[in-house]
Amino acid sequence: MKLRNLAGTALLGVGAIAALNTGLRYEGELESPLDGDDGTFRWRGMDVAYTEAGDPDDPDLVCLHGVNAAGSAGEWREVFDDLAAEHHVVAPDLPGFGRSDRPPLRYSAALYEDFVRDFLADFEKPAVVASSLSAAYAAAAVDVDESTADGVDIRGFVGVCPTTVAGPSPPKSWLRELIRAPLVGDALFNVIASKPSIRYFNADHGYDDPTNPSDEWTDYEWRTAHAENARFAPASFVSGYLNSDLDLAAAFAEMETAPTIIWGREAEVSPLSDGRDLADASGARLVVFDRAKLLPHVEHPERFVETVEESLVAAATA
Repeated sequence: MKLRNLAGTALLGVGAIAALNTGLRYEGELESPLDGDDGTFRWRGMDVAYTEAGDPDDPDLVCLHGVNAAGSAGEWREVFDDLAAEHHVVAPDLPGFGRSDRPPLRYSAALYEDFVRDFLADFEKPAVVASSLSAAYAAAAVDVDESTADGVDIRGFVGVCPTTVAGPSPPKSWLRELIRAPLVGDALFNVIASKPSIRYFNADHGYDDPTNPSDEWTDYEWRTAHAENARFAPASFVSGYLNSDLDLAAAFAEMETAPTIIWGREAEVSPLSDGRDLADASGARLVVFDRAKLLPHVEHPERFVETVEESLVAAATA
């Protein structure tokens, strides 16, 4: 009898977790957080969503968002329209994030490097603005010497707090598989991607001013992190499998024109000292934004757009 009661209690517990996970799933359709025309890039059987704005005859500028549990092209929401005044701006949701397909893959840095290379190759000598880990993926995709057909030729590069490491190193397979697991993984990720957690990480990592992200934006981040299969790409992120093996300083140094690095002075997860070391080692131009952490483009959009424009003009005349 006791065994039967214990089994019944366990089943009730499993059922309760399953019901809770289902109740926290966002079943609606995510809208684009950017003003522009929506499109789809078909890649390896996946539909990758993007938003574009500006005159298609203007020079192409591709904006690549950073990677986190609630990552999306919405990271560029404060600068997208202004960048589109002079450029044909295109911002994709990386595979596994935002409005793009989220198959239950074991995502890797190599997968994102391949995606970025193929996406950039769809344009003729685009400029690139890339955040955090995506800057490493984009740097790996660039043809540094124009002698091979493997890389992409670009007209300028701006990295926002670029890094190759944003998770444990070496990667932890047990953590990835735990988050990928049915029921328990769903429940754990629901905690990681809860609104209190999103607010905490925004205040601790993203923004110098914790009141900067609006309630509407926090709600969007929650919804994108609770779409079906939302946990699979972040499972690889938090376990270290999205860390890049690229020598970022060497990649920047080998670019045809020196890239610009933008860094928030108050950043702690990727501290300014990392930016200074990277700039010194690569010859890149370093621009420091006061009163900013990892998202200076959100906290200081006007200065950010000015810096991007200056950087691309300098690259064009180098």
